[in-house]
Amino acid sequence: MQQPSETENRRDKLEALRQQRIMPYGGSFPKATPLGALVAEGREGQAVTTAGRLSAKRGHGGLTFADLRDATGKVQICIRRERLGEAAYALFEKLDLGDILGVEGALFKTKTGELTVEVERFTLLAKALRPLPEKWHGLKDIAVRYRQRYLDLIANEPVRQAFVQRGRLLQSLRQTLDRRGFLEVETPMMHAIPGGAAGEPFRTHHDALDLDLSLRLAPELHLKQLLVGGLERVYELNRSFRNEGLSTQHNPEFTMLEAYAAYQDYRGMMELVQELITEAARTVVGSLQFEFRGQPIDVTPPWGEVSFAKTLQEMGLSPTASLKDMQDVLTRRGMTVKGLNRSQLTRLVEQLFEPKQSTKPLFVLDYWTELSPLAKSRPDHPAIAERFELFIGGMEVANAYSELNDPIEQRRRFEAQLDAARGSRLEVRGKSRKVAGHEPRATSHERQIDEGFLEALEYGMPPAGGLGVGIDRLAMLLLNQPSIKDVILFPLLKPE
Repeated sequence: MQQPSETENRRDKLEALRQQRIMPYGGSFPKATPLGALVAEGREGQAVTTAGRLSAKRGHGGLTFADLRDATGKVQICIRRERLGEAAYALFEKLDLGDILGVEGALFKTKTGELTVEVERFTLLAKALRPLPEKWHGLKDIAVRYRQRYLDLIANEPVRQAFVQRGRLLQSLRQTLDRRGFLEVETPMMHAIPGGAAGEPFRTHHDALDLDLSLRLAPELHLKQLLVGGLERVYELNRSFRNEGLSTQHNPEFTMLEAYAAYQDYRGMMELVQELITEAARTVVGSLQFEFRGQPIDVTPPWGEVSFAKTLQEMGLSPTASLKDMQDVLTRRGMTVKGLNRSQLTRLVEQLFEPKQSTKPLFVLDYWTELSPLAKSRPDHPAIAERFELFIGGMEVANAYSELNDPIEQRRRFEAQLDAARGSRLEVRGKSRKVAGHEPRATSHERQIDEGFLEALEYGMPPAGGLGVGIDRLAMLLLNQPSIKDVILFPLLKPE
């Protein structure tokens, strides 16, 4: 005869509790102090009321010691038959690891000096119908850790602490921006016209308005409209979406910080991002020196600078070079960009400016204007934009520029972008449909110019600096995590 599984045994216990009119899923409970603080601050004789998940039991006749855990730590509890009575003690003995309990009693120290709760009353608050992973010795299976993050948080203390620290990172960023006079705002996550960043959007449809919409690529165009409206310093900790691949540094849904300051430029954003990251390092790590992927990182200012335009010029590349000439130069140097087109030239940064042993932050300046359609050009060199990208530990962490506020020039750039994109799509469609005899045609999903944004610019936007910081990558860096999945509570995964 097949033995019942542990889950079946727990369900039998659940039914037995109901038959005894014992509520297996209780209501509110007056837990006043987290377990970690209780152990750190408690004193012998102190009356306490607390709660947590049952993580261990050690029975000795009519005496049982057990551990309760919560997100802050654990505390030992002592259950005596003579104090609770036969019925209550028998009930406790039938509880399973993973059950959530509330306890009341007084603190005392055992012979070994461990602070312990002498339980006078306990309440079952939630019956666990499944056993905990590996009996609290840690959850190692990567797939289970990501798919069932709640088990990961229960079983792995370092994982739980990493996400607590991520919360502290967000608090630090907000505090720095608030201190500088920035206002936190919220902008739409569904856009009629995707814009503000390169990338393929996720599509959706609003039934009531019969309107095709996209999840936002970035909040940039809405935030700059707020500058037009007179909100001179704004920021948003936003969720953005790009319908692209996954990697250790990419997740289709990700968190960005975008901040805009009127009457500043990209140099002002360099100062801002240094303050944001150094303050975050002090808050999260406790130091400006830390380790990431086995290499030392030092974010102590000042940070280094290198020119994208000058580096490419020394290689024989300029904004006026043809794609064929560019590909020839790259090939001779042993560098490749698959399916090279002008919009993909920023991928050269991965090979030029992302050294794996980079121990100091590096600003890459002077991108070509054609690669920066929303950035102002340098007055002395129209082909170069007032823009930087920030690299730390081999990753791009931030991007910023002096915002283009000339509506005529912005329209010209948008139209050039649109023409280039249409030409590329028409070429692809022409090749794919030629055999079938179909003519290529436009679709409702093709990019459009955001006339609402251009109209706002025509009312006058003050000169401004704009900054974007990848929060997930910054969290990877400060928490020394190898993959973006390790700093996102519920990363996107293939269905099982």
